[in-house]
Amino acid sequence: MPKPRKILVTSALPYANGSLHLGHMVEQIQTDIWVRFHKMQGHDCLYVCADDTHGTSIMLRAQSEGITAEQLIARVSEEHQRDSADFGIGFDNYYSTHSPENRTLAELIYTRLRDAGHIARRTVKQAYDPVKNMFLPDRFIKGECPKCSAKDQYGDSCEVCGSTYSPTELKNAVSVISGVAPIEKESEHYFFKLGDFDGMLREWLFPDITQPRHVQAEVANKLDEWFDSGLKDWDISRDAPYFGFEIPDAPGKYFYVWLDAPIGYMASFQNFCARSGLRFEDYWGKDSGAELYHFIGKDILYFHALFWPAMLEGAGFRKPTSVFAHGFLTVNGHKMSKSRGTFINARAYLDHLNPEYLRYYYAAKLGPGVDDIDLNMDDFTARVNSNLIGKYVNLASRSVHFIEKRFNGQLSTQDLPPEWSEHLRPKFMSAWEQVGRYYVDREYSKAMREVMQLADLANQYIDQKKPWELIRLCTTDNSETDKYWDDLHGVCTLAVNMFWLLTVYLRPVLPSTAEQVRKMLNLSEDDMRWNRHAVLLRGHKINPYEHLMARVDP
Repeated sequence: MPKPRKILVTSALPYANGSLHLGHMVEQIQTDIWVRFHKMQGHDCLYVCADDTHGTSIMLRAQSEGITAEQLIARVSEEHQRDSADFGIGFDNYYSTHSPENRTLAELIYTRLRDAGHIARRTVKQAYDPVKNMFLPDRFIKGECPKCSAKDQYGDSCEVCGSTYSPTELKNAVSVISGVAPIEKESEHYFFKLGDFDGMLREWLFPDITQPRHVQAEVANKLDEWFDSGLKDWDISRDAPYFGFEIPDAPGKYFYVWLDAPIGYMASFQNFCARSGLRFEDYWGKDSGAELYHFIGKDILYFHALFWPAMLEGAGFRKPTSVFAHGFLTVNGHKMSKSRGTFINARAYLDHLNPEYLRYYYAAKLGPGVDDIDLNMDDFTARVNSNLIGKYVNLASRSVHFIEKRFNGQLSTQDLPPEWSEHLRPKFMSAWEQVGRYYVDREYSKAMREVMQLADLANQYIDQKKPWELIRLCTTDNSETDKYWDDLHGVCTLAVNMFWLLTVYLRPVLPSTAEQVRKMLNLSEDDMRWNRHAVLLRGHKINPYEHLMARVDP
């Protein structure tokens, strides 16, 4: 057996300024499926995450609620963790960027970059709110777009025409906080000299054909645009008042939230190490033999595939093995919108529907690229009812019920029916490698199609054998009654085995249902591992059938 790999996986840190929504769940579910599959193979695969807790937005929301920022992020963290857990997300550690570990690591990385000459200081002009006496981030300034004159646009980009600009270019600009026109004011800022890592980043993003890729090809092509005009210095400081960590050698200056947010991956893992006995250096050290993967949305590519690897390189830490980007979620073909009623919080979904329906639906739509995926309610209902209920769960009700009622829960001790070796076994057993490859490559939609094709075969077998007719023959006064009982027992035993195999195939996607099936079929944890099924179940005692899923009412 190959030696287990050491794998550390993260997904992007949810911001502690609001509830999780179904867009967040695309990423967490995509990551969780990948992690669960690798754990099923016996690898040491760990999944850590945290809340992103710093910045002006957190500070202002806490003030508006009359509580401290620490109280706000503690409350939101509890909500985030509860919602993720209810969607079956299996974090090994969930933490916060407002932690002593993150402060220590942020200061360490900054001072190493500073001492190596990668930090510059210069004075810049910024928008300033004269009423609130604070510098304004771009998103806290609104006005008219300088290109198309659209009203009520933020200070960095226009949502109408797509133009980007500086806040000083906005027409009739006002502070979102006080409503007054901002003034310009000078302030000294600290910059990370990204251009120092031009060569390293080019090599990391665009390796020759003999080297593995660290980002998807379409991501590398998009990032190539940054090199055309030269890599610019990145402003990593913010002025007080600001909720975050103060820069060590700069009183009144704070690390920009995007400086310490990705360091939160390291801090969460360090917190896990303190409880588990693992060595932090074995995963984050320059010569680490572990693998490191980040799952992120395509909107934060620049931070994760340019700034982050450059920071790690400059501070003497290892870089990610790969950064996997995904697209956005649309609902019924539209961008999520509160006014349209398509902005759905995670808890609102959980109050009404089985979370594993959404896990399956996302898996059926997700591939390895950065294309957006659409949550279409009619399609959602049809896929759940047709595939999960009509094919997968239906197989259990057609087989486990018969074994329970007619054979006292005991599977047949005889050889499986000849259709298994002649027709079904080659397809069910050859799928382990193919479906496994799809999981590894994040080709979840292909994996789900493959599994549902196997479910079709299993149900076709039941339809051909018609156990309900065999029962009728078993109960007639006939010299072949014993044969019919044996046939019925064998057909249902094979059906139970195929249902078991399908459950293992679906376990990364449906972990809660798989655990329910494991108990119903009286199986061990080892029976639910990946590709451990050379010998199927015979003469095995199973438990009574339990209801697994209900159809979705449109």
